[in-house]
Amino acid sequence: MTSDIQLDAAYLARALELASRGEGYVEPNPMVGCVVVRDGEVVGEGWHQKFGGPHAEVEALRVAGARARGATMYVTLEPCCHHGKTPPCTEAIIAAGIARVVCAQRDPFDQVAGKGIETLNSAGIEVEVGTLAAEAHKFNAPYLKLVKAGRPWIIAKWAMTLDGKIATRTGDSRWISGDASREIVHRLRGRMDGIMVGRGTIEADDPLLTARPPGPRMATRIAVDSRAALRLESQLVRSVRDAPVLIAAGTEAPQENIDRLAAAGCEVIICRPTDASSNSVSIPALLDELGRRRMTNILVEGGGRLLGALFDARAIDEVHVFIAPKLIGGAQAPTALAGVGLEKIAAAVNLDRLKIQHVGDDFYIHGETKDTDLSAAHVD
Repeated sequence: MTSDIQLDAAYLARALELASRGEGYVEPNPMVGCVVVRDGEVVGEGWHQKFGGPHAEVEALRVAGARARGATMYVTLEPCCHHGKTPPCTEAIIAAGIARVVCAQRDPFDQVAGKGIETLNSAGIEVEVGTLAAEAHKFNAPYLKLVKAGRPWIIAKWAMTLDGKIATRTGDSRWISGDASREIVHRLRGRMDGIMVGRGTIEADDPLLTARPPGPRMATRIAVDSRAALRLESQLVRSVRDAPVLIAAGTEAPQENIDRLAAAGCEVIICRPTDASSNSVSIPALLDELGRRRMTNILVEGGGRLLGALFDARAIDEVHVFIAPKLIGGAQAPTALAGVGLEKIAAAVNLDRLKIQHVGDDFYIHGETKDTDLSAAHVD
């Protein structure tokens, strides 16, 4: 016989499944799903479908109608209790006559942070928190990082040969991975707030950094270029009217460089390092600025120096790696993570939620890092 706890977990699992449909559409809001159950029957389902649109609870109550009275609501995140782009969900829940609410986790957002639960309790609604909490936390990790740390979720992506090279010693890298792998990358790009590359990658590859075909979001192309030396003839600058370009420069970037890029339609920001004598771009300062802009997910596509700086800063949260069954060799051929690196294998960063797939001829490895922090790093 199925227990009440098992039923609660099953309905919340369904709510998480519904919530996933909002990925790429709702950021910087969290993905939220909701299921309304009365007398063992699902009478309403909903999810947050787009930023600024109705929340999951309101959608599910709309479907349930009068059948919501006396029902149990299963929701993946604490219902909001404040006026934002939409009215408080707590008001809709109370008005609908919901008798019990089961939510996976509290919302750390300052204007909610337990107050939604208190509001429902004060209205005589039983609230239970914590079922599938770990799953819900991982599910909305980018939102939680943005709220708690004020920084976006950093997704590192690279393609490499079987011997660990991301290009030949001459810098040639087209194409290491196959068509199927590149299709996955374009889908990733389509749900990002920003796509970041370093100066070396721009000079070597002249990338466009757009999703083809377009996805639900239009990413800002972010070039980490300490001297703001991006060429006006580059694909990034020539396509700035189609998708924004943000240049992260250092303190000694010549004003004439900044002016010509600004005149071409790019935005240039100075990311000041803590070392006043350095012209490098401060990774912490850059991530703080992206967080202030409410960017939730940033895809970093290289090169090795930028990825290495992010790794040294413990700023990488997730990795997508495509390994091609090719060998190119060369002591001077670049690898994915440059920077300082680690001294001991025992200190290696391990991956959680690991997935390994065979995609075309390539192997696709996807996982999340287990230990990230906010230490300092910079990149030239």
